[in-house]
Amino acid sequence: MLIRKAILRRVVLGIVTLWVVSVLIFTGTSVLPGDVAQIILGQMATPESLAALRADLGLDQPAYLRYFLWLGDLLTGDLGISKAGSGVGTIGTPIATMIIPRLWNTLRLAGMVAMIAIPLSLTLGLVTSMYPGTLLDRIVTFSTLSLISVPEFLVGTFLVLMLAVKFGWLPSIAYISGNESGWQLFKVMVMPTLTLVIVVSSQIIRMTRATVLNVMSSPYIEMAILKGLPRKRIILRHALFNAIGPIVNVIALNLAYLVSGVVIVETIFAYPGLARLLVDGVQTRDMPLVQACAMIFCASYIILIFIADMATILSNPRLRNPK
Repeated sequence: MLIRKAILRRVVLGIVTLWVVSVLIFTGTSVLPGDVAQIILGQMATPESLAALRADLGLDQPAYLRYFLWLGDLLTGDLGISKAGSGVGTIGTPIATMIIPRLWNTLRLAGMVAMIAIPLSLTLGLVTSMYPGTLLDRIVTFSTLSLISVPEFLVGTFLVLMLAVKFGWLPSIAYISGNESGWQLFKVMVMPTLTLVIVVSSQIIRMTRATVLNVMSSPYIEMAILKGLPRKRIILRHALFNAIGPIVNVIALNLAYLVSGVVIVETIFAYPGLARLLVDGVQTRDMPLVQACAMIFCASYIILIFIADMATILSNPRLRNPK
């Protein structure tokens, strides 16, 4: 019963958060300078032609009316029509047909990074917490702290200079046309995947190590140590379950980052993902496309944080059965 109430409470909170975010996204895109009509017709367009195109695209309607129309379409699964490339009397391109292949590319990249980074990070984090103060612990701690301080564009640029320019092992861009074979696709995906694995793993390793060591100072862990239980067993059988909450949360945040925050990585490697599509939409002032991409990003954050909260509650008996 308590779990059902917690799930219902978080679902309602997620829906309210998504609605507030939709208002902020629509308001933020509405106040941006310029519009798609000016982009389409260019700087030499007459006021009459601009007014005609804006009326044809529905840009002359009040902002609140456009918001409710957009929200209503969004609730029915209609992401709208891309305004870029449209003209007077033309329909435009459905945003869903533009987003689906880009979203698949982003999810494929995020999946590859997650399959490598999560097991690697958890293993290194647990091993270093089992042997604190050792040479291995100092090397891993120094490496992760250094890599966290380095931005992803510098990591990607360094990998391009070394693996693509100097040694020529891998292509410097990760453009995907959809016709690549298995080996060709692997070579194309290695560079952005390796960049994101380096960036993401460092944060998860440090959080895993810090959380487990913090739990190790608990009274029940001290009692287990006094009983003579091996440190490895204490961590894996007792400390890990109470440390799952913060670890799952940092994993969820990094997975959400892989979906929505990889604009720089996709730009460096020319990877045709959803974040790159968002940048293209901003450049062309294609606000329906920008709004749809932003809502997908925000929804991914909310869903992943919800999953992390549920995992935390289910893994901790004190949260499942509060006094």
